Amino acid sequence: MADTNVAIPNLPEHIEETVRSIAQLHADHHENATLLERVLDRVTAFISRPWGLGLITVIVVGWIGLNLVAAAFGVRPIDPPPFLWLGGAVSLVSLFIVLLILATQRRENQLAQRRELLILELTLLGEQKTAKVIQLLEESRCDNPLIRNRADSEAEAMAQPADPNLVVDRIKGTHMATSE
Repeated sequence: MADTNVAIPNLPEHIEETVRSIAQLHADHHENATLLERVLDRVTAFISRPWGLGLITVIVVGWIGLNLVAAAFGVRPIDPPPFLWLGGAVSLVSLFIVLLILATQRRENQLAQRRELLILELTLLGEQKTAKVIQLLEESRCDNPLIRNRADSEAEAMAQPADPNLVVDRIKGTHMATSE
């Protein structure tokens, strides 16, 4: 168990704001879930725990054991070997578990897509800021009489913010060329 008395050092405000934004993204995702989605999340969480697997195992072993014991005492078992009802029940439960997992993954993918969009937006913003800083540094270098003026084509290119549409077109072209 984690020690809750450990002091967490203060982070710079911009990092704290980022942490709060990510927490808010997760909270909004949870708040916007329908009742059915919340139930599915809870059921998935229950089944995915080790004791969920243990419970299913106990039920299956108990079913087989009760039917074998009933047959041994001369009582007609509910589901005699080869346990057709158990096989059908296991198949039906397996189908439900698969559908449950798919529904849960779909919902988690929505959150992942929102995170990816946030990362993309922040990356584009960071790239624009970096381009502006390079542009300002180049202007400062050109204006400073103590620094020899020279042409820096790499700095000029980096001072131009990337056009996201051109980048997307280039990525598509590259993917199409490599898939042929």
